[in-house]
Amino acid sequence: MKQAVSARSASSQRGTSTGPRTDPLADAEARHRSLDSRLRELGRRAYLTPTEQREVAELKKHKLQAKDAIAELRKASG
Repeated sequence: MKQAVSARSASSQRGTSTGPRTDPLADAEARHRSLDSRLRELGRRAYLTPTEQREVAELKKHKLQAKDAIAELRKASG
């Protein structure tokens, strides 16, 4: 989670006089790292409750969506 926060604060520091700009690629990468971190945390457990098992499934879906978004943003940027 710490990486996601630092990436967001770094992107908001690149703002203009009209307000902070966000970098969609950096945001997607930070989200992917955050999801991966949580998945690794849950993966270290010997046993997952049914709620945690559902969380793992949701995290995997969101991580894949973030990966797809990263690929699209990289493709669009050139």
